Amino acid sequence: MTNIHQLVSKHKDLIINLRRDLHRIPETAYTEKKTSAYVADYLNKLELEVQTGIAQHGVVGLMKTDRPGPTLMIRADMDALPLKEDTGLPFSSEHEGTMHACGHDAHMAMVLGTATVLNTIKNELTGNIKFLFQPAEEGPGGAKPMIEAGVMENPKVDYSIGCHVWPEIPEGTIGVRPGPFMAAMDRFDIKIKGQGGHGAMPHLCVDALEVGTQVVNALQRIVSRHMDPLEPTVVTVGTFHAGTAFNIIPGEAELSGTSRTFNPDIWNTWEARIEKVLRGVCESMGTDFELKYSQGYPATINDDAMAEVVRRCAEKVVGTDRVVFPEKTMGGEDFAFYLQKSKGCFFALGVGREGAVPVHNPKFNFNEDVLPVGVETYCQIGLELLKHG
Repeated sequence: MTNIHQLVSKHKDLIINLRRDLHRIPETAYTEKKTSAYVADYLNKLELEVQTGIAQHGVVGLMKTDRPGPTLMIRADMDALPLKEDTGLPFSSEHEGTMHACGHDAHMAMVLGTATVLNTIKNELTGNIKFLFQPAEEGPGGAKPMIEAGVMENPKVDYSIGCHVWPEIPEGTIGVRPGPFMAAMDRFDIKIKGQGGHGAMPHLCVDALEVGTQVVNALQRIVSRHMDPLEPTVVTVGTFHAGTAFNIIPGEAELSGTSRTFNPDIWNTWEARIEKVLRGVCESMGTDFELKYSQGYPATINDDAMAEVVRRCAEKVVGTDRVVFPEKTMGGEDFAFYLQKSKGCFFALGVGREGAVPVHNPKFNFNEDVLPVGVETYCQIGLELLKHG
């Protein structure tokens, strides 16, 4: 059996250079033209069966062993954030106002590195591996349209794995959590319609701004007074726009926000709960309203048996004491859709160290020495699930 650690170590510089190349060309959701072309070109050089243009810019590289067995899917996300980079790195973003601030450059480099390594030892494997690169994870979500385009079929995917760089756990550790890991995430947009007028004559107006403040407060009561305090839930109003001048009472106010939960039963009640609160406040204060509610990603719920496989394989790479049990997060992840279609596990690669900033920060960066750890973990999982003989 091939020594995976030695093989991955041999490709360390390649993996780091892949990350740097991709870091230079960040593209936001559904604009990942250069990125997908780079990925497809690399997979073609490995002589995989490559399919492009899935859900606009998605790419799949299929590695066949020509021996019967299950199909494993390993996923990376490709999109970047609309953020001006402030890292000072020599390979900083060449696209003004766009940055890989969530580690998707690392995710792609690790999956490409994994494809490189596993392709050289496919004589030791059975079944197939799909190396999947999806657009738009940051929103509106590329996983669902890729599934609708058939990426989980022909051959049918039995197992799905994915990994996210994670500043919340120590550098070089692997975080594995069975069951719920990340929350379901939705978006709501509200328009409140009152009657504007002179700031000195409030009795002749219906103040949409003031009604909006009452709506913000009332929405918080959903969590604080309607939910079991042992059930993690969040309602956040993130934007509030009203008014044009200091002496004009606004006739309209616009708010937007997000709701989060791990519980599928609660997830399916958010819209009705928010609409009920909104209607009650607006009717009592004499305004009309419009509510646009968009159900986003379901909760990311790892299969227990697959989480055990990932944990066992990670221990081979970093040792038992370096495999940790990460906290659940109210952040969302559209890898959840793949988990609804196959047995799978979404795990974390620790990049936390002193002075580390969180993801989605213009200074986000990490020690590239952790990338081979992620690649080796992927490879060990592939070996365990698809080993020959």
